[in-house]
Amino acid sequence: MILFMGNRWIHVLCVLIALCGASTAVFAGPPDAPAKRSPVLAALQAEMERSFKALKAQDPPTYFLGYTVTDTERADVSGSNGALLNSTESRNRWLEVSVRTGSYTLDNSHKVGERQQANGGPGTPVPVDDDAEVLRRAIWLETNKQYEASSQALIKIKTGKEVKVETAEGKAPDFSREQPHTFVGSQVSINVDRKPWEQKVRDYTKAFRDSTAVINSIVTFSGQAQNDYQVNSEGTQLQFGQIRYRLELFIQGKAPDGMDINRYYNFDWVNPSDAPDDKAVYAAEATMRKELEGLVAAPINDPSVGPALLTGRAAAVFFHEVFGHRDEGHRQKDVTEGQTFSSKVGQQILPSFLSIVDDTTKKRLGSQELLGFYQFDDEGVPAQRVTLVDHGVLKNFEMSRSPLADFPHSNGHGRRQLGATPVSRQGNLIVESNKMVSNAELRAKLIELIKAQNKSFGLLIDDIAGGFTFTGRGQPQAFQVLPLVVYKVFADGRPDELVRGVDIVGTPLAALTKIVATGDTTEVFNGYCGAESGSVPVSAASPAILTSELEVQKKESSTDRPPILPAPAHDTAFAKTGGQL
Repeated sequence: MILFMGNRWIHVLCVLIALCGASTAVFAGPPDAPAKRSPVLAALQAEMERSFKALKAQDPPTYFLGYTVTDTERADVSGSNGALLNSTESRNRWLEVSVRTGSYTLDNSHKVGERQQANGGPGTPVPVDDDAEVLRRAIWLETNKQYEASSQALIKIKTGKEVKVETAEGKAPDFSREQPHTFVGSQVSINVDRKPWEQKVRDYTKAFRDSTAVINSIVTFSGQAQNDYQVNSEGTQLQFGQIRYRLELFIQGKAPDGMDINRYYNFDWVNPSDAPDDKAVYAAEATMRKELEGLVAAPINDPSVGPALLTGRAAAVFFHEVFGHRDEGHRQKDVTEGQTFSSKVGQQILPSFLSIVDDTTKKRLGSQELLGFYQFDDEGVPAQRVTLVDHGVLKNFEMSRSPLADFPHSNGHGRRQLGATPVSRQGNLIVESNKMVSNAELRAKLIELIKAQNKSFGLLIDDIAGGFTFTGRGQPQAFQVLPLVVYKVFADGRPDELVRGVDIVGTPLAALTKIVATGDTTEVFNGYCGAESGSVPVSAASPAILTSELEVQKKESSTDRPPILPAPAHDTAFAKTGGQL
């Protein structure tokens, strides 16, 4: 699993829906004015009714048909080292067709052994014009393509299924029956004047040129309006939109031994009026620059095991990687997965003072926007608050419409990137604690642990880039979290020492039991998580945590040395010669 920021990949989450009934639940729209039903939704519904009537009579029969059109409008502006890199606007629509043949119990999606059946393709672009005839023609062609792939897959599954060994969870139904929902929300759009942002990215990146340690700087602004239209044969009809803006700051340096040193910072907002002002951006840049300059000169930390304090953002990514991915429902069903938590429902997996929820209905936590917010997931199920761990006891999984024996329904976590098939994914993973102390007290407790273990130092993990984890059965059940800013905290009272080259490593069941206390301030990490169903926006939130034992290893390092010459603006020797070689 990978959590990344922007376009730079970095090796890096309750109410169960009732059984499908005859009635349709209607979710009220905004109280100010009724939303207008899009012609896109009408075209999808009309073609779905026509196609489903014909396909359910075929052999094999189609028992479920779903259509989704995603209309995306984007503006992107990037700058580097004081100059404009690009400035673009785009608009596109993407159609995805889900054709399921067979039955809810056994259909074309069934995984046999280690082989997952192909789904017939990732979808297709469709025109942005609201021309019902043209749109229905594109839907018709894609539906035929997906039915052919679905029927062939089901034939292969029925042929090979009986000779494969399956777990109990593997015998659970392939698709869950869910209550249909109707919601017609207002369509959203953005109107970005890119000219001011073009100047801002020039100015923001130019400010980094004063530092001799900064080799490269990139600042990217993006605005996106996305409208989703979903219909299915169960009766669901959805129209909803979401707007997001993001400003990403990135700088890179190199230590004398060739190790790359990176610093990141993001601003996320929804309302244009909440965009960060220049003062806030330059303050963030000053912190980034100071930390990068310190890290370039800092010593490398040796591998060690001992007490550690992770600040809130670092702890949030820790829980995302160590707990969150292993709690995704589809991993409990797949025989090739490690299934760390599959048999642990009702058992203690965390200290009793910790609880974990995934609340995708939550737009903000304090002043922070949460990237994992959405109204409906990519399978048409409403967003929900789901309690995953209650006072240390595992209670639930993040569920898509791929059910488990004891969890027969989705809880709104079927998610995907455009062009991928939804699986259960994290959204807004939030860690809650009832054993909180002030951050100052938490630091004091860290020093107590260092002394009690006869260590000379512990670690303070202050910021983090992301991480990754292995969940497959054929791989070590391990995780790796990638800190950016790490300090040694000494038992004898010496000042903290900034160190570099630290990666947190470990195994989940052991690591989760070592947490002894938390701070009293929750912090948020926003990013994008990559897994089987592509890259999806997520948030993780946690207070600082104190762990009695954390293992760290040396970070992978490049063999490339820093540039031989300084940057032209900092070449004082060249300047003294009057620019003559």
